[in-house]
Amino acid sequence: MERVAPAEHQIPAIADKVAVMDERIEALKDRLEGKAICQAVLDVYGIDYCVVPVLHKEVAPLVKGIPDPSIAAIDLYLQQCTEPLDGPVIRKMMNQLFGTNLEGIAALSRTRISLFTKGQWIAKKDKDLFAIHTGREDIDVKVIPTAYFAEQTGSDSLPEPLASRLSALGYRFNEAIGAYYYSNPEGVSVPDAFKGKTIGSINEVTDRYFSHI
Repeated sequence: MERVAPAEHQIPAIADKVAVMDERIEALKDRLEGKAICQAVLDVYGIDYCVVPVLHKEVAPLVKGIPDPSIAAIDLYLQQCTEPLDGPVIRKMMNQLFGTNLEGIAALSRTRISLFTKGQWIAKKDKDLFAIHTGREDIDVKVIPTAYFAEQTGSDSLPEPLASRLSALGYRFNEAIGAYYYSNPEGVSVPDAFKGKTIGSINEVTDRYFSHI
């Protein structure tokens, strides 16, 4: 896929991203195709699908080794889609093809969590307390404190209440990377439900112990 830059207008605030994307999809109407959708998501979310792998088990082999695999995967999906193409359907498609939950990413605006995934920062605010990093194919996840958290608390380690909650989910402290780490034993992307539990655990600890910083 030819690398393109976001449109000249400012990328919208995270809380507005779902509504703005719905407007973009509605404006495209009958011109919806892979390149236009990739451009719309780049403009609204700042996510560059040039570096996002196709994760769908059936679609990935069909686009492997061809130019612009992300665009090709979307076009193939659209050809087979029988639902009316609106914002929610497009977001569901992007999650199924690439493992990017755009509605979940938008919801991060209401948290103190940064997210690094698919080789790029998807959500990052100056006063975030914790960061979630996922591997290129979302098989593994690590959680670390941010520099702001260390600055405010004097600690560069996860607080015990959060470490305990993450351990209950299956995370273990990895000495080599200095982070609480989880790798899906099935060798596939961790499900959205697991990601949601991780975010929920972080939010619980943030609200209870660190809302003052």
